[in-house]
Parts: sequence; structure tokens; C-alpha cells
Amino acid sequence: MPPPRLLRLLLPVLALACAATAVPAPPPAGVEPAIDGLLRDSLHLVRGRRIGLVSNHTGVDARGVQNVDRLRAAGLDVVALFSPEHGFRGTAAPGEQVASSVDAVTGLPIYSLYGRRVTPTDSMLAGLDVLVVDLQDAGARYYTYVSTTIEVMRAAARRRLPVVVLDRPNPVGGAVQGNVLDPAARSFVGPLAVPMRHGLTIGELARLARAELGLDVALAVVPLRGWSPRQYWDETGLPFVAPSPNLRSVEALVHYGGTCLFEGTNLSVGRGSDAPFTQVGAPWLDAAAVIAAVAPALRGVRLEPVRFTPRSPGDAKFADTTVAGIRLVVTDRAAYDAPATAVRLLAAIRARHGAEFRWLAAHFDRLAGGPALRAALDAGEDPAAIVAGWAPALDAFRPRAAAVHLYPR
Repeated sequence: MPPPRLLRLLLPVLALACAATAVPAPPPAGVEPAIDGLLRDSLHLVRGRRIGLVSNHTGVDARGVQNVDRLRAAGLDVVALFSPEHGFRGTAAPGEQVASSVDAVTGLPIYSLYGRRVTPTDSMLAGLDVLVVDLQDAGARYYTYVSTTIEVMRAAARRRLPVVVLDRPNPVGGAVQGNVLDPAARSFVGPLAVPMRHGLTIGELARLARAELGLDVALAVVPLRGWSPRQYWDETGLPFVAPSPNLRSVEALVHYGGTCLFEGTNLSVGRGSDAPFTQVGAPWLDAAAVIAAVAPALRGVRLEPVRFTPRSPGDAKFADTTVAGIRLVVTDRAAYDAPATAVRLLAAIRARHGAEFRWLAAHFDRLAGGPALRAALDAGEDPAAIVAGWAPALDAFRPRAAAVHLYPR
């Protein structure tokens, strides 16, 4: 043993050493979107080719720099831009048709794929050698960026152009929830037979579309680096960019897989309010009674009575009218099932307000992936039984999804 005096001198050093070993390891490096990976090690996919970039304001790198700026700074030949819903700079209102134009920042032509046309024409594609798609999906079946990607792949197949999809995280992770769309009900808000919350990335959805829609296109997906399907967006370290004007937070995206169904009813989803897609309401809604009827069966979410005022032009149902509403607050992401919660709310509101509630039937059926959900609610079926009835289709979807997975589940 060392002498007592030496031991007293060594004790502080030993204590510091022990403390140092108890410090948690630093967090892993943040997630890298595929625009960064493309420029680092996949330039062979685009170098020397005239590029058509299908993107918008969500197409940024890990530091928030726009993809078109990164590509041009790398000496790549971007010659045309293509924009989905909301336009290339993300300023157009939901559902607003966008005209083709010239980008004020880059001077490049912007061909709108959410206006008179949703599919690129041969004249738009003339002179291009490759199409690069870089769009941030919202994680729910209803979101139209996947449809735009599919239409680009269709047009590229016709012209024998390769398509490169730069992958981005599913902002609400890899969980799978809701019903699976009936293929007979395909539409621009439901182009694939996937669940309401599909758990796939935009790159995985492109792979699924190529396989299941028979798209004869040369498709390359540049993967993410460092992303796990167990992560939500706010766990990635990436800057949050709202994919559309009314999906302003991760909380809204978590609810969107369920609350979007209310777009097919005469209730507001809070467009133009302080919290769109995290609340639903109408002037006639008895929020307290509906909450009392539904809350005991819910997990992972708290319901609160609120009043909110949707503002025009964001909300066409009750613009500039104060409504009674129900705010949804996530308390446990792992336990929360947004589509199941929406079904319970729809059933309770319909039961409480039979005289006031009504469907916007054609639109609801498009969102719900067919008429079955509306028919079941109209027949008074128990919401738990409706949700349980989705299980066989979900079980059949999982191996289809596994065939296109790029990230370990």
C-alpha cells in the first residue's frame, strides 16, 4: 500500500477518474439527409447529367441549406425545377393550384406538378438526363408528395429517364397504424395500398410504388445515414421545416394520421388557427360531452376542451368564426394510435350531434381509403371492433413493407 500521505494526495485524482468514467457517452452523430450523402459519395448518379430537381422548401441539408444551392455549388447542372403541392418555395395554400413560373432566386424554370397537370409532360422533360426527387413526406397516407413522386416516376419511365430519390426521415417513425387503402379507392391522396400511418420513408414508398404499380423505371434511392425508424423528427438533430403551412410541428404530424379524416366532415381541423391538425371543432360541438364519452378508452393522448378561431383563407368551413373544439395532446407517443383515436371521436361526435354532423362523403372516402369506414360508423358499429377489423390487412401489409425497407426495424 502507498503511504498514508501519498494516498491522501492520490484520492482526489482517483475520484476524478471515477467521475469521468461515469459521464454518459456523447450522443451519436445526427441524422444525415441524402442530399449530403449524394454529394459525398454518390455523385456518379448525377455528375455530367442535366438534372431536373423535384423538390420544394423541405429539400434542405443537415444545416438547413437548400438542395438546389448545394447542387449548383458542387458544379452540377440543374436545368429545371419541379414543384409539388404548396409550390417550390412552400408558400401556396393547401389545395391551391400552382402555376408554372421562373424561380426568383435561381432563375430556373419551375414546372408545377400541382396545377393544370400533376404529371410532367414530354416538353417539360425535354433536355433532361436524370430526375432527382427530394421531398419531405409527412408520414401519413393522405400526403400528396408521394403521389407527385409516383407521377414523376411514371413520366420518367415513359422517357426512359433514371430517377434518383434522396431519402428523408419519416417524421413520425416506423409505426404502422390505421386501415389499409382499398386499391379500388386509389386517388391523389391515396395512391398506394398502405395504412393511414405507413411507417415508410419517401424512398421506401418509391420502391414500393415501383414494385406494386409496375413502374418500369430505373430508380436509385440514396439512403439516410444514422436514422432509425424508432426516431421521431425531433430526435434526429435535423432542422424542422414544416412540410406544409398547416403542419407546423412534430405534434401536428403525430396527430395528422388521424385528424386529417375530419377534413371529410363538416368539422374544422383548425386550419388557419394556432394549432392546425391538433384540434377539431364546430360551433355546435359539445366538447365536454364528447370528451367524457371517449376519454376512458384512449391511451397516450389527453383531450382538452378549447375554443379556437380558424382564419381565412386557411379554413373554408368556419372562417373567422370562434368554434368549440377538442384539443389533442400526446402524452405517450408509443401508446398513442391517431387513426383509432379519430375513429372514436367520429363515432362519439356523430352519436352526440346526429342533427348537425355530416360527412363530405366523397372526400371522406378518398381519405379513408374507401367507403367502408364511413359505412361502419353510419351503421353504429363499435369503434373498437372497427379498429380490430383492420388487423388482417395490416398483417398482410407488413411483409410487403419489409420487402422495401432500407433501415433495420
